[in-house]
Amino acid sequence: MSEDTWAGLADQFADGAYASAKGRVRTYVIHQQLLEHVPAPPASVLDVGGGAGHQSFPLAQAGYDVTLLDPSQAMLDKAEQRLQRLPDEVRRRVTLLRGDGENAHEAVRGRRFDAVLCHGVLGYLEHPEPMVDQLCRCAAAGGLISVMTGNAEAMAVRPALERRWDDALASFDARGEIGVLGLPTRADTVEELGELMRSRGVEPLRWYGVWLFVDWLDLSGAEVDPGDSQQIAAAAAVELEAGRRDPYRRLSRIFHLVGRKGPS
Repeated sequence: MSEDTWAGLADQFADGAYASAKGRVRTYVIHQQLLEHVPAPPASVLDVGGGAGHQSFPLAQAGYDVTLLDPSQAMLDKAEQRLQRLPDEVRRRVTLLRGDGENAHEAVRGRRFDAVLCHGVLGYLEHPEPMVDQLCRCAAAGGLISVMTGNAEAMAVRPALERRWDDALASFDARGEIGVLGLPTRADTVEELGELMRSRGVEPLRWYGVWLFVDWLDLSGAEVDPGDSQQIAAAAAVELEAGRRDPYRRLSRIFHLVGRKGPS
């Protein structure tokens, strides 16, 4: 994605999508899934395409050393604004770095990290291979790779719930759609992404579903109040459990795949 594209979407992305009920649930669920695998703090974390830091700043608050890499200055400005609201000791653990994820290894000057995150980025790329290659290169031996992206096996769900029946029928074998930000996106399968990791020395450990019931409610027009902390917590608990189980996780709009790099 170009910087100009994200400059026009930064407010909608950071202050809209992530502030919604779906955004809050997604952030919580992925954070809990990450905590099952990341090494103990103060391990180093690289968040590739990390946007405004919604996923990596909670890790910094938990004691991790975080580097957020993003190509858009507008998104980094949003990240800086959010960072200023955090305590001094947390801010000292965060580095904001402008750079393209498909050149991440060069952008971080060859540094290797204990965990490398790439959430919600692959779907905006025509081909996932260059980015996956960079993620794996940036991970230290024994390091964690965490990728969240669109689920190609559930492409018909959204148009069907919107009663776009012709689109739903065509989506069973589709790989693309217009995403929540109004941009074209592409989806992957767990098996394909796992094979890409494996071919680069990273063994897939586990995968999870993300966004099932809250996504269906949203698409059906039902509202979940993002300001109702009890309702958000209850929804997140259900989503967290659904993301661990079949058949629920296979019906989720997005999936979260975690792998570990072998010894160098």
